[in-house]
Amino acid sequence: MGVLRRWRAAGGAIVRVLVVWAVSTATMAVLAGILPDFRIQSPTGDSPTRIAVTAAAGAGAFGLLSALVWPVLVRAVLLVPALVLGLLVFFLNGSLLLLALRFTPDWQGDIAPATAVVIAAVMSAASSATSTTLAMRDDAAYGRRLARLAGRRRRRGAGHDAEGADGTREPGFVFVQLDGVGHDVLREAVRPVARKGRLRTPAMETVAEWLDGSHRLVPWTTDWSSQTGASQLAILHGSNEDVPAFRWYEKETGQVMVCNRPSCAAELERRAVARTGRAGLLAPDGASRGNLFSGGAGQLALVMSVSTRRRRFSADRLAMARLRSRAVGAPEGGDPAAVLARVSATRSRTGYFAYFSDPANAVRTAASFFAEVVREVTESVSARLRHERPRVRRGGLYPFLRAFATVVERDVAVAAVVGDMLAGRGAVYADLVAYDEVAHHSGPRSRDAMRVLRRLDRAIRLIADASRYAPRPYRIVLLSDHGQSQGETFETAYGLTLRDLVRAGCGLPVRRRARGTASGTEARAAARAALHRPEYGGRAGEEQETAGPSSEPVVLASGNLALISFPELPGRADRQDVEARHPALLRTLAEHPGIGFVLVLDRERGPLVLGGDGGEHELETGRVTGRDPLAMFGPGAAAAVLRTARFPHAADIMVNSAYDPVTRAVHAFEEQVGSHGGLGGDQSRAFLLHPFDLDGPDPLERLVGAEAVHALLAGWLGRKPVAEAPPVEDGKDEQPVAG
Repeated sequence: MGVLRRWRAAGGAIVRVLVVWAVSTATMAVLAGILPDFRIQSPTGDSPTRIAVTAAAGAGAFGLLSALVWPVLVRAVLLVPALVLGLLVFFLNGSLLLLALRFTPDWQGDIAPATAVVIAAVMSAASSATSTTLAMRDDAAYGRRLARLAGRRRRRGAGHDAEGADGTREPGFVFVQLDGVGHDVLREAVRPVARKGRLRTPAMETVAEWLDGSHRLVPWTTDWSSQTGASQLAILHGSNEDVPAFRWYEKETGQVMVCNRPSCAAELERRAVARTGRAGLLAPDGASRGNLFSGGAGQLALVMSVSTRRRRFSADRLAMARLRSRAVGAPEGGDPAAVLARVSATRSRTGYFAYFSDPANAVRTAASFFAEVVREVTESVSARLRHERPRVRRGGLYPFLRAFATVVERDVAVAAVVGDMLAGRGAVYADLVAYDEVAHHSGPRSRDAMRVLRRLDRAIRLIADASRYAPRPYRIVLLSDHGQSQGETFETAYGLTLRDLVRAGCGLPVRRRARGTASGTEARAAARAALHRPEYGGRAGEEQETAGPSSEPVVLASGNLALISFPELPGRADRQDVEARHPALLRTLAEHPGIGFVLVLDRERGPLVLGGDGGEHELETGRVTGRDPLAMFGPGAAAAVLRTARFPHAADIMVNSAYDPVTRAVHAFEEQVGSHGGLGGDQSRAFLLHPFDLDGPDPLERLVGAEAVHALLAGWLGRKPVAEAPPVEDGKDEQPVAG
């Protein structure tokens, strides 16, 4: 029986090769009849038989070169920027076709080099589609196809009883972060939708099926800084201490820290590792894909904190190397530089190689990329014609940034995750940023955003299907880092930016036209890193905020949270210092209808929250004077604000926008329809969806803060957590923040 099975497998493989060859031959012949700059017959004409033989020979030579030479070529050009690699793929593919035709016996045709690029792309797409369709009917062939997509070779005889990469038969974990998807938005996305009298399938059909049978959905409450930098740093490294916002000003260095800036992400990861004394959630055999931080993983791709160029080893980097060395069981006296060098070696664009090693992937992704650009332009024009509100500008480079986030990053990250499962890695964490990018500009519940969720659901289905071919079983956990809240921007609602308001309160002249604030979305920074662009690109934004006289305040926006610092005042300026220099500023801010509350440090009363109508809330004592500024933000707001107020780099003044508990709307201080970063609405309510066989939080108890999520995930992985969930005392804080 074993011999017969092998013969059947060999026969099936031969049939598939012949069918793909025939489709490629037919594709080449059709293109020769359509394209004016390509012919496969001599100028004097050839018989149909000779044309068919020539096409078959050319297609066969092209297929053989693609199989043998293509992986070597792609690996040789990995040092070029990632986005450039995606374009270079087409020219390399066309060059292979030209070479293949030159090898064809009795070739007398003609082809222009530019046309060769188009023909090679179409032939690669046609052969890939045919191969995939045939493989779908054969489980073994489909598994090999997935392995090739990820740039790996499937182990012979691998199955769910085989050992994983860590040498165990224990189930592995795949954590997929759906960036920016709030708990309530996910619940809406898994419900059938009634439209025109018909019940349509849910936007996230796969997730809906999981909720019906295998998974449980629970909410978790973010910290005051409800954004990816703070949440993911804590989830992967166990601590987000001293991360007050997405961007903040550090007086001792004069530097603006931005979570998605590569050098800042590397510094934040270094600080977290030094604080916890551990490499991260994914050490030692894990993989980090498309994240801001590595999590201590040995396999890295599209990770912002390691995307900067290699530098000399510093004492701090050597300390991190020692931690990773201990995590992988290396002797204490081992060379930490060598360990870190091995880890750093994995940060090259291996994720891109895994994806682009199949030229058909480049063709498919490029087609989807340009389709997404057209889709964004169409949706933007449609929104203007419908006079949708709220609405922000969506022109310039944004359509291409959106396409990069929703297509390129998604495809490469998913392929990398598939490869990690086929390699049997113990823990994989991947961030899919597509929804967050679109929701910022279109709204968290817009039709645009729901369509993105539908496509993300298909990516989740692909990951789940691929797990069947892995050498170990996998538990797939979905989670988000925050939600998003919708509303008119502060500038649109009140006709001036927060920076204008601060300058007016300080008695400084206000510019007639406010300078735009750079968006805090991840796609822009990820695209710059992929292009090897410098971190400071000349755009009017956060890197230029400190320009000008040192007497002027630095105003930085993080969604609907803003931080105000006074460079001329050393250390943390208190209320008395601020009022001595700018007597009208604090009241100007606190009484403004677009501002919910203001946090400042009082010299005698400690952290103090100011609101309209003279309302005050002393955070240390809980004493409230007048109307409580935090009341509308939920019972957990005071604890969240107090924790941030104790951070060394909390700003001199921190401002949270107003929040309408009826409409759940906030006012972003950036150019965003959907925003996050502060308190108010769905942005503070993230989700965790996990298999039933994992012990999750009790439905009657709250999961508060990203560090509590880390503790839960670390427990599932059998690793001692570096942080515990904050206790709930005396029945306080029993409801989600602004839920």
